[in-house]
Amino acid sequence: MSIETELKLHISPEHLQRLKRHPFLRSLTSDRAKTQKLYSIYYDTPDLALRRHAMALRLRSVGKEWIQTLKGGGQVSAGLHQRNEWEATVPEERLDFEVLKASGGKLPHGVRHHLQPVFVTDFSRNIRLLKYEGAEIELCLDSGEIHAGHAIRTISEVELELKSGEPTQLFKLALALLDIVSMHVEHTSKAEYGYQLFSYSKPSAHKGSFSALKKDQAIEGAMRCLIADCLAHVQSNVPGAVLNLDEEYLHQVRIGLRRLRVVLSVALRSRPDVELAALRQQVSELCVGLGRSRDWDVFVTQTLVPICARLPEHAGLRTLLKVCERKRIEQHIAVVEQLNSSVLQHMLLRFGAWMHSKPNEVADVSLEIFASKTLKKRLKAVVNYGEALKDGDTGQLHQLRIACKKFRYCIEMFGSMFDQKKSRAYLGVLADLQDALGRFNDNTVARRLANTLDNKARHEAILLIHDGLERDFDDLNAEFIKAWRHFVKSKTCWG
Repeated sequence: MSIETELKLHISPEHLQRLKRHPFLRSLTSDRAKTQKLYSIYYDTPDLALRRHAMALRLRSVGKEWIQTLKGGGQVSAGLHQRNEWEATVPEERLDFEVLKASGGKLPHGVRHHLQPVFVTDFSRNIRLLKYEGAEIELCLDSGEIHAGHAIRTISEVELELKSGEPTQLFKLALALLDIVSMHVEHTSKAEYGYQLFSYSKPSAHKGSFSALKKDQAIEGAMRCLIADCLAHVQSNVPGAVLNLDEEYLHQVRIGLRRLRVVLSVALRSRPDVELAALRQQVSELCVGLGRSRDWDVFVTQTLVPICARLPEHAGLRTLLKVCERKRIEQHIAVVEQLNSSVLQHMLLRFGAWMHSKPNEVADVSLEIFASKTLKKRLKAVVNYGEALKDGDTGQLHQLRIACKKFRYCIEMFGSMFDQKKSRAYLGVLADLQDALGRFNDNTVARRLANTLDNKARHEAILLIHDGLERDFDDLNAEFIKAWRHFVKSKTCWG
């Protein structure tokens, strides 16, 4: 068994041709590039048992040879694909289970007699072996198609496979290539795209979660794990957000970036790090644009649309709704430009380089103590903001909302180390408080956005909006007071 370590990047066909001819690649190798025609048949059961086990089995034609490969396990972290691989040459175009057994590969029980072809990949691979900063890296430029029945998907990828050296060098090389042509870090494998074609399944927005931590983990290792979770959450949803497949993709990107910002803040408290601080600043800047877009989404869908439904004959409201829909679209376009930019890709690759660099010295406290101190500090901030709150002060309510959000993310980060039943219960109480504060904030933001739209022609419609928001204010305040009282009486989940 070997462990395949590679970084995948999506590239447009025209940029792939430009990169193939670029002198930078020739400067890193003394050998000429070679081209292979690769035809692969992927096998699985009718109910896709291998896919459920996160495995992929294929036969690949390389020249006159057939190579059988089983991949399984491993992980994708910041775009770096690391998977266990069992590979061997077979005499013909037929699965050979004895060869698989001899190579150490093992299929799930009961699968062998039900395997059938499910999809094929057919592409040309241009290969160069590069020497880059002491590392040996195989660069593959792939161009072709995936076929599953009549369904087809184009392949246009760059793969950087580490032959010797450190994984961080893959990211550094990718950053250098990104200065030549536009590319995007690819989170999805060819096999997964093939499965999507075969099952006619549309990808859906991914709701991220934090990995379970162990009390005896090193702090830095735990923080890298949590950062990887956030990056996976963001990266898996960016393509859907850019293509505007569903609004949920953009919503999940926002959540992923907000979680990432909090995780980075906690990580920086465990030890200073110049690169991580710079990356946190970039994440914060991205969150600003995404926040503006969300404000217009909520204003249109939760404030204007219900008011227009109650007063369908009011021409002024209908006109205002059209104006706000245009502003909402403008904000969406701006966000998509951000997510589709090389700036984001540079940031993701820099994260990858940091994530796979060598860890620093061991901390002088345990992860359990560090987590408890972090949670106590976040709780203290929430309580302080809540106790200092003055009736109707929207600025203080906003500060309390942010403190609650950070506290909730920290519980989600570290909650796996404490009693699960207590963690879920406490998170539920905190979520109720955060939701009440969120609705308060949406009301405040709606007032602000309405004021930016006010002019002589729209004044009557704006007054109607303010009247509706004023009527909601007392109910929102009562909801918040109830949630706050419940929260302060609740016992923490960490003892």
